[in-house]
Amino acid sequence: MKYSLTRKLAAPAFLLFCAAASNASAAPVTITGPTALALAAVVAQHSPHLPAYDKRTMARLFGGASVFLIATKAKFSVTVDTVVCRTSNVDIAARSCELTFKVSKKTIKGREANELYATSATAGVVAEGAAGSNIASFSKLNCSIDAKEIRQKAGGGAQCSFETGK
Repeated sequence: MKYSLTRKLAAPAFLLFCAAASNASAAPVTITGPTALALAAVVAQHSPHLPAYDKRTMARLFGGASVFLIATKAKFSVTVDTVVCRTSNVDIAARSCELTFKVSKKTIKGREANELYATSATAGVVAEGAAGSNIASFSKLNCSIDAKEIRQKAGGGAQCSFETGK
C-alpha cells in the first residue's frame, strides 16, 4: 500500500518541483553601477528608439569622458524586449546576437555581438550549451540612466532590470 501511494504522489511532486525550478530561473534580475552602465551602453548603440544625442552621451559616459555638456534631459532609458546571443565551439569565429525591440529586430555579428555576449555574462546571464553552440538570452531589459549622477563618480546613476531563462 505504501509503495503504490508513494508512486502515485511521485509524479505530481516531480511536476511541482519542475514548475518551481522554471519559475525561479525566470526571476527578474537587477544590477547597478558599472555593470549596469556597460550593459546599457552596449545595447544603446543598437536601439532604434534612443535619440542620437542619448546614444552619444552613453558612449561618452561608458568611454570614461566626464567633461562634456549634458542637456537638461540627463535622464533616459535603454530598453529591449529580447536578446539572444549565439557563439560556437566548432566555428570559433561565429558569433551573433539578435535584439528584438518593440517595432523592429536587429542582428549584430562579430565584435559587436561578442561585446554584448560578454557584457551580458558579466551581468549574470548564463549561457546554455547545445550541440557545439552557446546560447545566452534575456528579456525585458530596462535600464535607467542618469548622466549627471554618473558624472559625479560616486558609483550611482545606472540601474538595469531584466529576466533570464526564457
